[in-house]
Amino acid sequence: MRKLLYKKGRKVVPTLLEYTGNHKETKPEMQLFVYDTESLSEYQDIHIGQIDKHLEHNKNNWLNLHGLNDIHLVKELGSKFQIDDFILSDILNILKRSKIDEYHHTLFFNIKSILPVRNSNSIDMEQISFILRDGFLFSFQEKSSDFFTHIRERLRQHAGIVRDKKVDYLLYLLLDAVMENFYITIENEEHKIDKIIDLAKTTTSQKILEDIEIHRDNLNFLRRSIVPLRDSLYSIKSMKDDDVFNAIAPENYSFFARLHQKCLELLDQIDADLYSLEAASSFYFSMQSHKMNEVMKTLTVVSVFFMPLTFIVGVYGMNFDNMPELHWKYGYFIIIAVMFLLLIGMIIYFKKRKWY
Repeated sequence: MRKLLYKKGRKVVPTLLEYTGNHKETKPEMQLFVYDTESLSEYQDIHIGQIDKHLEHNKNNWLNLHGLNDIHLVKELGSKFQIDDFILSDILNILKRSKIDEYHHTLFFNIKSILPVRNSNSIDMEQISFILRDGFLFSFQEKSSDFFTHIRERLRQHAGIVRDKKVDYLLYLLLDAVMENFYITIENEEHKIDKIIDLAKTTTSQKILEDIEIHRDNLNFLRRSIVPLRDSLYSIKSMKDDDVFNAIAPENYSFFARLHQKCLELLDQIDADLYSLEAASSFYFSMQSHKMNEVMKTLTVVSVFFMPLTFIVGVYGMNFDNMPELHWKYGYFIIIAVMFLLLIGMIIYFKKRKWY
């Protein structure tokens, strides 16, 4: 899991834009969808100079950009569509928390897309940003992915109501698709947590404790990613109450309320999983204590077995002439027999009392 670290230093030029992600080798690529109920036009790998001739202001326009390492391209898009520099800065800076901003009838929304890394306990994080205006939706991804493939197919096949709605509904679908990754990640974590709990019941290996701490960190990272998203979605309700921002149709606010409810469900799942990890950790230490108690119990029983034998050996180890047993012909064999019978008797007695 990659932690978000604060990058020290102050910019001499405040408007200087800088991409802070790791996908700096990704080739930027733009796709444009222009649609309404009757028609759909799709343009793949278009250049910024070709955008104007394909946009239709009386239809819905969705422009998607893969790759944020080309700062010049991002600045050109900002200049062409009057996107403020502070929004462009938030698009390029993936170290900031998820947020929502309403500015000049523009809704800016960014979200952390999180997926588990295959064959690893790590979590991969990518920031996806959206800009919503009346009739226009811009999405910015750090790299090419298949998060929105099914939504593109719904647009092409006119499946559902996506082409009957405006781009605010498309934004809801895109956010919902990204949030599905949270469910996938949490399900993956829960599957591994179940294995940890099963192992904690059968073994006391220290690796269990290490795995518990790894997945606790993963769940806390998920929580830190979902909480600001929950707050952002909740703030959309205030936009409806204020009746100022009109890029979201009043009847579509309920869809964003569903996303807010999903955030609450995800946080409840994370809390339950953290509780399960805490229980597994407590069970691990209980098993360790039980194992130690069993070892001490065994050592104590063995010590008690040999205490009377040690006493007898100590008595007959003293060199006194007036000990009559020293001159018996069978004294040695009698003492050995007594010690053996005493040991057997103690074992039987302890066994009946279930002391071991």
